[in-house]
Amino acid sequence: MLKHLNSSAIAPTRVVVIGAAGFIGGALVDRLTQAGIKTLALRRADVDLLAADAADRLAGVLAEGDAVFCAAAMAPCKNSVMLRDNMTMAAAMVSALGRVPVAHVVNLSSDAIYGDVAEPMSEEAWAAPSSLHGAMHLARELMFKAEISVPLAILRPTLVYGGRDPHNGYGPNQFRRKANRGEEIVLFGEGEERRDHVFVDDVVDLAFRILMQRSTGELNAATGTVTSFRDIADLAVRLSGQTVSVKGSQRKGPMPHNGYRAFDPAATLAAFPDFHYTALADGMAAAQRQEFR
Repeated sequence: MLKHLNSSAIAPTRVVVIGAAGFIGGALVDRLTQAGIKTLALRRADVDLLAADAADRLAGVLAEGDAVFCAAAMAPCKNSVMLRDNMTMAAAMVSALGRVPVAHVVNLSSDAIYGDVAEPMSEEAWAAPSSLHGAMHLARELMFKAEISVPLAILRPTLVYGGRDPHNGYGPNQFRRKANRGEEIVLFGEGEERRDHVFVDDVVDLAFRILMQRSTGELNAATGTVTSFRDIADLAVRLSGQTVSVKGSQRKGPMPHNGYRAFDPAATLAAFPDFHYTALADGMAAAQRQEFR
């Protein structure tokens, strides 16, 4: 649950976005800039968080009173080398943030920290990651909580999609692009597993609101609606206007998350009563427009 330290939206003096070259970080920079909020967008070219002097360099560009959005990560984390590098990056951020009296920190995490359960999950769900990616984000959360003394919020998105996604992972982004090219979409199994997918603009809107209200605590970014990958593929084909085949395939391993991973969005609606998640069909249509803009 979130607690708002500002009773109404108040723009920070400056927002520093670490990881501004990423999908969510870059979209947040755009949103902040459009709102006229002073923003410092930090990319690897500005501060390499794997460099030996990373903490010193980052501390040197932070200023008292900054709000800091930490989105820099090597994701998805697939192996032990990436896990090590992600811990090095997080350690540099934590060290720098401990040296400068910033006003607020928001850490971008992931729903991958949670285990698998048969009912919709809340922010109180048990942290039991089953992947290195989840273990990385959980370790990073613990580092921020243990070593940062200023107000801290943690935002945990589920699977994020949008027109400018660089990962092209299995799901809305990959299916949409394949359909637009007229390429066959091949599902894992019959695409029967059901997952929650959140539009990038919704994640950015939540991050923006958290920064404006100087919120603390944890919040999932998940719509509360699950959709099968088969239905997502069919939707991508309809949006493309192309004649594209969608077919199943034999699975090579167990179905991820036992085929079901759902969330309870009550905490989002309690924190921001006027907020509404974008329905998948509307979000994929918007992503289609973003792709060609």
